[in-house]
Amino acid sequence: MSNKMALYRVDKFSVPQAAREEFLQRICDTHQVLRRQPGFIRDVLLEQVEGPGRFNIVTIAEWESQEAIDAARTVVMEAHAKSGFSPQETMARLGVEADIANYRPVDVK
Repeated sequence: MSNKMALYRVDKFSVPQAAREEFLQRICDTHQVLRRQPGFIRDVLLEQVEGPGRFNIVTIAEWESQEAIDAARTVVMEAHAKSGFSPQETMARLGVEADIANYRPVDVK
């Protein structure tokens, strides 16, 4: 599949230092599930020191289509529900802020 057809799910999280280890573990657990889903191409996890006591964590996952993203989201949400994990409650408890969106490549000539 051409990269021009792919979509990128970009999640940016601002994470307090005290929550870093727990939050990173949750991100890694979630990405283990995502990597096994149809339409998944690849991902990367990035980190940046935002300032004293805070980090930015960015995940970028490349997918074949919006349908693949939607199907994977359903699988992840079912896995979270089965394990009793609530991402929204955990992020609120840890003081994590999120900016989440899907992006398409720009064809620059």
